[in-house]
Amino acid sequence: MQAFDYVRANSIAEAVMALSDPSTRCLAGGTNLVDLMKGDVEAPRRLVDITRLPLADVALAPDGGLRIGALVRNSDLANHRAVRERYPLLSRALLAGASPQLRNMATVGGNLMQRTRCYYFTDVAFGACNKRRPGSGCAAREGYNRIHAILGASPQCVATHPSDMCVALAALDGAVELRSAKGVRTVSLASFHRLPGTTPNRDTNVASDELITAVLLPPPRFGARVDYLKIRDRTSYAFALVSVAAGIAITDGRVTDARVVLGGVAHKPWRAEAAERTLVGSPLSADAIRAAADAAVAGAEPLRDNAFKVELARRAVARALRNAGAVA
Repeated sequence: MQAFDYVRANSIAEAVMALSDPSTRCLAGGTNLVDLMKGDVEAPRRLVDITRLPLADVALAPDGGLRIGALVRNSDLANHRAVRERYPLLSRALLAGASPQLRNMATVGGNLMQRTRCYYFTDVAFGACNKRRPGSGCAAREGYNRIHAILGASPQCVATHPSDMCVALAALDGAVELRSAKGVRTVSLASFHRLPGTTPNRDTNVASDELITAVLLPPPRFGARVDYLKIRDRTSYAFALVSVAAGIAITDGRVTDARVVLGGVAHKPWRAEAAERTLVGSPLSADAIRAAADAAVAGAEPLRDNAFKVELARRAVARALRNAGAVA
């Protein structure tokens, strides 16, 4: 770990002012950032401790939605009554992530900013990583790529996004509130994370001088007809090989609204809009579910070691939709 300066922000304004220096990073739970600093993957010159900022509340919004402070701990959010009762998809996704000890430390804002667990990114012994060293190449393309992307990748990067929470937030049409010296802006979850393209070193559309202050959820639209399914190598404390956040609304026997978002398959939570279009207007029959599952993986480009993910994702989508549809 390289040397750094440490300061503690006592107000949001102080934190925003500190972020005017692009070499500054915010420190909250530190469950990802500190590990990357220990491995010399991240080397900020200054850390701003934001744990004392008034950003740890969950509150009902005037429109019937929910406002979630960036410093709310994952365990607190998963067990919050409003989340369990009104957004069970989010609660399930959070409880599927990490271990209880890590959930007690990790924050909403930190979860949004998680970086990939690609082996070639997290180990500086590998020189070729465009995410860590732009222009150096992508060792994963020809290396061991079992956990890597099958959708939305580029010649520069095949890493996947690790968060469970973000997959659920994308399915719930969440948005992120950002604050800088220039003011406040809101970015949808769909636009928050980036595909790798030619700039895989940029995971999100957050500017270096912006502070995440909250996540905003619209009023719930699927009720209990949701499911979060996570397929992983072991049943606890493992990142998803494939995950699915599914939500459906059914009126008079036909699907009137649907969300299908996959995790573990792309550089960002992957919304399967083609699968959603296949479902809407039809009964949730076995044929409709099969067609939606096929549409969800259309265009997949597996690598040498991860072709199994295509069929795994197809089956996971089908199972999640069946689970969501089985709720009365």
